[in-house]
Amino acid sequence: MSIEHIRRDYTQKTLARSNMQNNPMLQFQEWFDTTLSSDCGTDPTAMVLATCADNKPTQRIVLLKGFSENGFIFYTNYNSVKGQQLQANPNCSIHFAWLPQERQIHIEGVAEKLTEAENTTYFQSRPRASQLGAWASSQSQPIASRIELDQQLADIESRFAGQDTLPLPPFWGGFRIIPNSIEFWQGRSGRLHDRFRYQRQATEQSSEWNLERLQP
Repeated sequence: MSIEHIRRDYTQKTLARSNMQNNPMLQFQEWFDTTLSSDCGTDPTAMVLATCADNKPTQRIVLLKGFSENGFIFYTNYNSVKGQQLQANPNCSIHFAWLPQERQIHIEGVAEKLTEAENTTYFQSRPRASQLGAWASSQSQPIASRIELDQQLADIESRFAGQDTLPLPPFWGGFRIIPNSIEFWQGRSGRLHDRFRYQRQATEQSSEWNLERLQP
């Protein structure tokens, strides 16, 4: 079968204004809970993060580690490409593709660093192997071989031998993406999908949202 003939129709669900919450974070919670309780495949918290600096956009998949009225949280090495780009240009977007439910969510917003206290609390809740890995890797930087990376890990293991909980690396932490636009996409037959977009009113600190239907 040629690529142009690979397709499927989307027929599972519909999305109407009467079914939508007035607050997009409540709507996200509803869809997230449905995804967790259904056959969602692997990594339901996976999201594509898009950043841009020097007019060069990049994307990668990261894992959602929390969300609330204040925004969406993920963690990384602040010296990584995404970390440096977000510090240079905090405007970004994230995208969830829950394809078994024929759903997508697209979020645009502004990233801000978490506090050291927030970073420490989360970092020290991670498995020890993940803590060691964060210390061992200079994320996004070139390295000659896997052997060299394994040696860096061995050096860190020796440095923190006997410590179950490691200190927070000074170069590691989280970002909170404060949304100003959240779009919910439900696949429909014939590519006439249901799309609804919430947009924050006035300022990014406002709690008021405008909801409108978009053409597919």
